Amino acid sequence: MFDLESVLERYSERGRDALLPALWEIQTGLGYISLDTVHRLSHTLHVPATEIYGVIEFYSLFHTEPTGDTVIQVCTNPACGALGADAVMGGLCDRLGIQLGETSADGRYTVLSTTCLGLCEHAPAALVSVRGVGERAVAPAQVDDLLAGIFPPYHPVVGGDIRVLLDGIHPGRAQPLADYGDYVALRHALIASSPEAVIETVEQSNLIGRGGAAFPTGRKWRFTRQSPNLPRYVVCNADESEPGTFKDRVLLEGRPHLLLEGMALCAYAVGASRGFLFIRGEYPEAARRMAKAIAEAEAAGVLGENILGTNFSFHVEIRRGGGAYICGEETALFEAIEGKRGFPRIKPPFPTTHGLFGQPTVINNVETLCAIPGIVRHGPDWFRQWGTDRSAGTKLVSVSGHVQRPGVYEIIPGITLRHLLETTCGGIIGSLQTVLMGGAAGTFLTPEQLDTRLTFEDLWAIGGTFGSGAIMVFNDTVSIRDVLQRLGHFFQHESCGKCFPCQIGTQRQSEILDRLDAPLAGDYERLHDIGLTMTQASLCGLGQTAASAVLSAMQIWPEVFAGREGVG
Repeated sequence: MFDLESVLERYSERGRDALLPALWEIQTGLGYISLDTVHRLSHTLHVPATEIYGVIEFYSLFHTEPTGDTVIQVCTNPACGALGADAVMGGLCDRLGIQLGETSADGRYTVLSTTCLGLCEHAPAALVSVRGVGERAVAPAQVDDLLAGIFPPYHPVVGGDIRVLLDGIHPGRAQPLADYGDYVALRHALIASSPEAVIETVEQSNLIGRGGAAFPTGRKWRFTRQSPNLPRYVVCNADESEPGTFKDRVLLEGRPHLLLEGMALCAYAVGASRGFLFIRGEYPEAARRMAKAIAEAEAAGVLGENILGTNFSFHVEIRRGGGAYICGEETALFEAIEGKRGFPRIKPPFPTTHGLFGQPTVINNVETLCAIPGIVRHGPDWFRQWGTDRSAGTKLVSVSGHVQRPGVYEIIPGITLRHLLETTCGGIIGSLQTVLMGGAAGTFLTPEQLDTRLTFEDLWAIGGTFGSGAIMVFNDTVSIRDVLQRLGHFFQHESCGKCFPCQIGTQRQSEILDRLDAPLAGDYERLHDIGLTMTQASLCGLGQTAASAVLSAMQIWPEVFAGREGVG
């Protein structure tokens, strides 16, 4: 039986940054967060009720109205859409006699649509929330299983030409500390190295950020270390919300100690004693496994106070997001951890001087931090032996859609896209129409571009992007118009509304894409102008890339925008 009083009591000594954990605990127990509960939480955390309600409304996974005992949210991103998501949603609603967004007459089920769940290799996917129990990701999602409460476990599909980051990934379980080892790289750094030497090693490795921005990692660490302000923080961005991207989920669920050691090494290097792991709300299993790994590491003395008998202490806290793509933007993520709406901040100042709680902060994504232990343990030359000067080290890619073996693959940058799809992934299903590189914020490639090398520089040279490593494959059975409309809906839904170019631009873009079968005079030019305006005038990366795929498609398939007589 859920006891709200005991929950409020446990949070009575906490600050505003405990808002997200409190909201999740309340919703799990009650199924939704009522206005009365908001007022009571307001008195507990000393945060205005209007601001708490604003936070709840900001996130798509929180509910302010009663729901069914079981809430089923079906993913509608392009990969799931191409593999039957609409049929799953329609089948659920037909069986329950409801419309999308409604609750069944017996109060047992609510059916909703949602954006990418990060399970694209098992598409179509769903997120099931059971009152009093919690959330469970289900993939592939089937109507009979969902209504019967049968949720078969999904297992990671991994492979590639090499195993470095993916070494130790096993189906159905996280790698335990006994198998991972006793944090050898951290032990080496604490006993035989120095913070400055660790930063120098990372700089010499040429590691660039794996979240999409490709900023030099060592340089970011050095800037943070040089800031005179204290305290400093380490934040891991595990809000992997880019449609088509799921590599970080595999690392979180499969190699949690690799990530924790990477965070600890970063903290030692920059002089931080506290870190936050921000995991997207759609990754409940990742959050559970990471929490278990943190407890395991603390018990072994490789996290917590006086690590390995030294004067270095480092504590990691998990923050679970509420469903907002914008929180993948680093400053919006800071706002979310602080218990606010996830609005991006204006930069400068940059996180290295004014980050979380206004203090110097290093923020890296999961894959980036997972590369650190190997670099520190084996040296920069070990890491640079793979790839190119500008794309050093191995790289994880998430491949979904029409290939024989969708999954997460570890590649050596420099191989061609053709090699990846036709050899590593077992071949393309049907006749290839296009590849969307970089996810929803990426660009389309044609079959003629399959021999492009998979490096940051080669993709930039042809006007493409590597981004977060998302590779979505579509054969000729897929409607390009449908893909573009789903992307348009995604960005319209995920725009935070802080800046007008993105807020209005994503709405107008989606409206025009929805009428591609019968466009108005001037729509093509209008869509182009909207895209350029968002790209050049938006506050953050969401708006700046919200039109990337559309502008790319306009160059490749102008006939798609020509009305019913066009193809697509």
